Amino acid sequence: MSKGVEHTAGHDIDIQVDGGVQVVRFQRADKKNAFTRPMYAAMVAALDHADASDDIAVTVFFGSTGAFSAGNDMNDFMTRAAGKSEPDRPGAVSAAALIRKLPQTKKPLIAAVDGLAIGVGVTMLLHCDMVFASPNASFSTPFLNLGLVPEAASSLIGPQRLSYVRAFELLVLGEKWTAQQALDAGLVNAVLPAAELEARALKVAATLAAKPREALITARRLLKGDMAPVVAMMEAEGKAYTELLPSPEAREAFAAFLEKRQPDFAKARASAKR
Repeated sequence: MSKGVEHTAGHDIDIQVDGGVQVVRFQRADKKNAFTRPMYAAMVAALDHADASDDIAVTVFFGSTGAFSAGNDMNDFMTRAAGKSEPDRPGAVSAAALIRKLPQTKKPLIAAVDGLAIGVGVTMLLHCDMVFASPNASFSTPFLNLGLVPEAASSLIGPQRLSYVRAFELLVLGEKWTAQQALDAGLVNAVLPAAELEARALKVAATLAAKPREALITARRLLKGDMAPVVAMMEAEGKAYTELLPSPEAREAFAAFLEKRQPDFAKARASAKR
């Protein structure tokens, strides 16, 4: 680590700031970097810090150990589906806090995906300004398989960025995409060898950090456009999500996951009508 580099670690996340670039690395390898509430809190804090600091121009997200992120931790899903609340932990927040923060960030976001990206590990990429992937990357959003709906305003941004039919394929059908499919759809900018992936992301971040700061922030804001529809869609998705989470189909999906079997949604619906 070079002199003057800011470095913080904890809650399965490592954060470093150097040369105007903040690197947020997920480090929960045993769970394929599935996000926990303390991890969400650390990410939100990092984005808040970036917006408030003149020393940070760009934030870059990296995974580790051959995975970007397996998405939201399944234990959190199942706890909430059962109508329980997760025990409060100091500084912990839900996925919703990160989801709400992403469209509010003022400075560029870059992600480099090596290995799997699932759920919010994919939808957060729709808020990034540039995304790079290795040939090992895969992208899937199994929200409907869990009896739920897409989040992070992906219901709006997905069709805008990917086209409606491709967004439906990814977000509703739940088709797993390869890196090449993600490139063809416009989810990622380039597919690079794994050994070159992080270096490319950091090079692009450094290039952006060297540009006039106010012009960079203003140009990004103009390109992003009005965020009000994005925020409104997040609210609509969140309402639908909350209503569906305790549904018989969602509870069947989580039970099937725990029991390592295929869910029987027809049976779940029939049982609910009795």
